[in-house]
Amino acid sequence: MLNLEVLEQQARERGLLLRLQVQGLAGVRGLRVGVARARAEQPPLLLGELKGWCLPLADGLRLDTMRVQGERSEAVGPLIWAATFAWALEETPCRSARLLAIRDGEQQHRRLVRYFRRLGFTPLRELAGGPLDLAPRLLWGGAGLLMQGDCDEGLQRSARWLTSIR
Repeated sequence: MLNLEVLEQQARERGLLLRLQVQGLAGVRGLRVGVARARAEQPPLLLGELKGWCLPLADGLRLDTMRVQGERSEAVGPLIWAATFAWALEETPCRSARLLAIRDGEQQHRRLVRYFRRLGFTPLRELAGGPLDLAPRLLWGGAGLLMQGDCDEGLQRSARWLTSIR
């Protein structure tokens, strides 16, 4: 079975370091998943990270900021996603996750939606300019398409993606 220990080993085999930082013990817990490349006699080079938080609910995982950068980083995104979903399944009651495909520009928005669909996320609703959308927009930091995905399905999809990169 794919778990965090196996994912850390897969990262090491690629010359990468996978690290999770979790803050908070009960209630809202903050999460940061990072992947870096080890360098001789220098600090590791951060290649990607995901930030989010979780509530102690089956649908309580909220994913906010995902960033990947640098050369030879094709495995970084799938590794971050797999670790995020594995952590949720192993350490929390969360079984589904929500995120916002932000609408900064139409072309970028379409790319984000396509990317998140690849991980198994499906649309919930559009966050736009209506008065009922004010609180969620403040929480998520903008307008866009609110999406939800199953953590187990996301883990399986990101693991297949990671395996295809070998």
